[in-house]
Amino acid sequence: MKKEILLLKGKNILIVEDDPVFRTMLVGFLKSQECQVREAEDGLIGLRALKDEIPDLLLCDLSMPVMTGMEFVEEVALQYPMIPVIVISGTGNMTDVAQALRLGVKDFLIKPIDNIMVLKSSIISVLKLQDSARQKQQDFSQRWIIDGDDSGLVEEELQWHISELKNNPQAARELLMGLMPDLQSRCGRWKLSYRALQAAEISPVIFDYIWLIDGQLAFYMVDTSSGGENSTATALLIRACFNDFLRQQGNYLSSVQHLVTQIELGLQYSGYATPVKGLFGVFNLAEKQLHLIAAGLGGKLQVGEQCAMITAGQWLGDKACDNPLIILPMSDVGGRLSLCDIEHVNFSVNFETVI
Repeated sequence: MKKEILLLKGKNILIVEDDPVFRTMLVGFLKSQECQVREAEDGLIGLRALKDEIPDLLLCDLSMPVMTGMEFVEEVALQYPMIPVIVISGTGNMTDVAQALRLGVKDFLIKPIDNIMVLKSSIISVLKLQDSARQKQQDFSQRWIIDGDDSGLVEEELQWHISELKNNPQAARELLMGLMPDLQSRCGRWKLSYRALQAAEISPVIFDYIWLIDGQLAFYMVDTSSGGENSTATALLIRACFNDFLRQQGNYLSSVQHLVTQIELGLQYSGYATPVKGLFGVFNLAEKQLHLIAAGLGGKLQVGEQCAMITAGQWLGDKACDNPLIILPMSDVGGRLSLCDIEHVNFSVNFETVI
């Protein structure tokens, strides 16, 4: 408790919130925690306040007049990327929340906040991580990887998020869909694009990728419908492990086996993750090879007239999981990787050259 008081004492917090009643409640609570508090009733006033003084933390709503909360968050991400942001949303729109998370906000809370200690726990955990990782970019997902002294610090808030996602499957689905990357992306003469037709009532297959500095593309797919009630939390943890590990490696990857091993460790030590079906891969652009580890998801690679089938293997998170590396050749023009044997989704990824 003393450590929490010392951490909050004197912290400069800016609140950007158009609801005067809720704003007053936040101001009163934070001042009781010995924080220095400034307030703004809309995004434009908030931006002027940021020019006057950079706060230690920013709290903002997503639904505001004059300048929407999303527009405000975009401006903050562009002009003041060093400021940690916690979004407090009354919209309940997980697509908006997901967009804010992709802009790098550190956490999100949904109004009404019945327990003010959830807000306090969120602020403390964000400030704690900000102080201990000044040189490391962390978004909401990275905060799901907590160890050491920080594990107890965020336990209450983390459990709150997991509970909320369990109790609202539709909101959880919207959040996962909102975190999906752009439908296509280019690196040099290569282009990645993907196509996903998914049943609206079932937890989706999620996909993410990163272009690496050594002429490779790392990616993964996870069927969140296979993970039970903790599927969304598990998917967020996998996303965290994937992005965090590659950032730590300087966007360099020695092998896809190493990546999967690190993700397995993250699931093992989380205390809440559940086994899920996944497929992990690295496309080596220079050698035109696709390296895959099928951890529960099977598929096929179509290269011209040739088709290679990919056996599903054991699920990701299974303690006995030891799936082999699969190396498949690609052509000069690329190929298509499609998932198989999933009734609720039609999912494929294209790797192709462009002029």
